[in-house]
Amino acid sequence: MAITHVQLLSLPVSDQDRARAFYVDVLGFDLVRDNPMGTDARWVQVAPKGAATSISLVTWFPTMPAGSVKGLVLETDDLEGDVADLVAKGVVIEGGIQTQPWGRFVTFDDPDGNGIVLQQTAPA
Repeated sequence: MAITHVQLLSLPVSDQDRARAFYVDVLGFDLVRDNPMGTDARWVQVAPKGAATSISLVTWFPTMPAGSVKGLVLETDDLEGDVADLVAKGVVIEGGIQTQPWGRFVTFDDPDGNGIVLQQTAPA
């Protein structure tokens, strides 16, 4: 096998404009692409700054209803700062920062209910 990395994750959303605003304006992702796709669809792709893997905000997979993804894990170097920023932007983070032997994390949902884990991994 010559697989080198995960290129793209399709994330099911109900409204691409609302999802795009959340991932770009709230989470600070870069907008990689926002193009028409066929006659009645759009390709909206976002990614964390400098990341190799990006996310396509999709509406066209009937077996992937909006909000059905749980456990999208994002890594940060400043958990406290990012949590403060998210809360200031109106993101609800229930339970506060949790600690595990491998690091610390919070959980929250995007506007469609897709579950996100923001973690800061402990040094090895």
